[in-house]
Amino acid sequence: MSKTFVVYGVSKGLGQAIIQALPTDQDHIYGISRSEPNCTHEHFHWIAADLSKPEQSRDQVKAILQNEKVDYLIYNVGIWEALAFDSAYDFQQCSDFEIASMLQTNVHACLLAIQSLIENLKKSDNAKIILIGSTWGLDNHKGKEVVFSTTKHALRGMVQALRENLREDRIGVSIVNLGYLATEFSLDTPVDTVIQQTLSELIPLQDVMLALKFILSTSAASCVKEINMPAMADDNV
Repeated sequence: MSKTFVVYGVSKGLGQAIIQALPTDQDHIYGISRSEPNCTHEHFHWIAADLSKPEQSRDQVKAILQNEKVDYLIYNVGIWEALAFDSAYDFQQCSDFEIASMLQTNVHACLLAIQSLIENLKKSDNAKIILIGSTWGLDNHKGKEVVFSTTKHALRGMVQALRENLREDRIGVSIVNLGYLATEFSLDTPVDTVIQQTLSELIPLQDVMLALKFILSTSAASCVKEINMPAMADDNV
């Protein structure tokens, strides 16, 4: 039986890998992003939306989906400060606009998207919500990026409370907290090549796909709460 995916942040990197690797040929995919992705799936539908405008993006997606059943909702969105992960990073230099944009895109838009699609998810007999988090949302990480960390910690709190709200509906709610990804390599690049060229410091996208497939493969009797996946060489956590 075909499934319906709703995936946010599909224009490149991990999001593009998700829509390439997870759905079958029979499944339907609604991909949300500002720029159009390169996707040749027969049942792919692109929804152009700017997630820095949470109410507008919510309404654009809901207008397309209306009352259609949604099996899998994956929110793969996370923008960070302009100088994030750089020695020049200085929280005091973050502008009001930058802070507001990150909160709107990473948290506010996510909340509204999930809220608006709960009734769609209830139509599925084994619905899953997966948020793509970060090791910057884990306790006592060593990163300095204040705003990005704030938003990723918020996602963990969101997931914990959502799970209680949706328990009776048997909707699984999970978060996958990822470290540094080898997004410059496509899924077609052999894992051994990725490992060799990144000196084992970045996570191959194939590994992330395996984690997501595991969550999607579980029954409605199980709840995968959280998966933490730093790179083996990552000493940030």
